[in-house]
Amino acid sequence: MKNTLTFQAEQGSPRAKISDVKWLEGYWKGQIWGGQAEELWSGPSAGSMMASFKFAADNEVNFYEIITLFEQDETLVLRLKHFSAELKGWEDKDQYMEFKLVKLADNSAYFDGYTYRLVSPNELHVFVVMEENGELHETKFVFTRKLL
Repeated sequence: MKNTLTFQAEQGSPRAKISDVKWLEGYWKGQIWGGQAEELWSGPSAGSMMASFKFAADNEVNFYEIITLFEQDETLVLRLKHFSAELKGWEDKDQYMEFKLVKLADNSAYFDGYTYRLVSPNELHVFVVMEENGELHETKFVFTRKLL
């Protein structure tokens, strides 16, 4: 994959603090899959950040996500949980998706199959490895910063 990296257990994760990804903070909107995506990131506090994500098409919410990004063992970990429009969890009750940090670069954070890249103060690109019909592919989300 061109814009994402894979976590290698033998290399582990680099040292990082939540302040290293402060640039994620804000309200972001973009178009994908024939609909609109929104992602709202809180500022860093207590060693963590959180985000909510909403995808809607044809004036209907398709799904939501709750995302946490936090310091653990001197690095960062990203966790994500999906919900239907009715707030029914996609993952089992106590389950979530977890992405280990692979690399930090200038205004980029590479997690296992999940990359955030601030390409300008008001444009965020997110790359996610997804499975479709048994094949992995990289999906690109382009977000623009919006004022609250």
